[in-house]
Amino acid sequence: MATITAQPGQVAPAESAVVFKKKSIWQQLRESKIAYLYILPSALIMLVITIYPLLFQVWMSFTNYGVKNLRTNNPDFVGLNNYANVITGNLPITNYDFWRLLTFNIWWAISNVIFHVTIGVLVALVLNRKRLFGRRVYRAIFLIPWAMPPFVVSLVWRNMFNTEFGAINQLVGTQIPWLETNAPDPFPFLSFLPLAYFAVLITNVWLGWPFMSVVATGALQSVPPEMYEAAEMDGATKWQQFWNVTVPSIRPAMVPAIMLGLIWTFNQFNVIYFITQGGPYGRTEILVTQAYKLVNPQNLYGVAAAFSIIVFFILLGITLLTNKVTRATESAND
Repeated sequence: MATITAQPGQVAPAESAVVFKKKSIWQQLRESKIAYLYILPSALIMLVITIYPLLFQVWMSFTNYGVKNLRTNNPDFVGLNNYANVITGNLPITNYDFWRLLTFNIWWAISNVIFHVTIGVLVALVLNRKRLFGRRVYRAIFLIPWAMPPFVVSLVWRNMFNTEFGAINQLVGTQIPWLETNAPDPFPFLSFLPLAYFAVLITNVWLGWPFMSVVATGALQSVPPEMYEAAEMDGATKWQQFWNVTVPSIRPAMVPAIMLGLIWTFNQFNVIYFITQGGPYGRTEILVTQAYKLVNPQNLYGVAAAFSIIVFFILLGITLLTNKVTRATESAND
């Protein structure tokens, strides 16, 4: 086997690697000081607008911070009491149950994303047909829900679900009490799904599927037509082509989009708050709307800080779990 020898006055490759590793962190900083000086202004800005508020929130979560402390800023230290009260439900709030909130929030995110992905991919498949007349116009129209502010969309749909004058009831020809507290449960065997849930579900599905459609459209356009031709020559049906060609081809683009959609939907404040306000009786409340209500009108700043930190770790766990299961951040060669 051939060996690599260093000429006199030269450093062998293995030795140069060792020499490089032996450099201290201070030596590396001195060599890269110009680069660090360039990013220093943005780092200082991020420190002020991001890191400091996060650290302040963590400190606040261990205190009984309230309205009176907005001026004095000297709350009492309560340790882990806020975290314990959040989880056990020992809070002065009507119909509060942390585990019911978490269960519904997970169901809310998963059920919405299933519809988002299904409708988005189906629409993308239809619009990917080259013989479809006016497909560019359709793509522009279908982007309207995604382009509109969720706050505006929520208020419009709330009016559409009005029992007496809403467009939805006028369309179906009957007065359905979508958002009323006395509305009957459409599926009594699913007691955690009130009628108001389907109102916010319809709204958020209309709002969210265009994003998945855009991602799927971009992924479909990168699939070589030769793959479908080869599959057709092998006798594969359209359904088999979809599962064996289309799905594996668009998976690298769709999986990160699905993870992002889960996080967005998990924290979809506007649709829930501006349509149902978490009602009836807190049955459509999600974690982010409950965190807001802990501040306004409850003024429980310390509890709200602890609540938000718990929500952060829940989202972190969901993200790490889905990332491990789907291997979304792994390269194609891994």
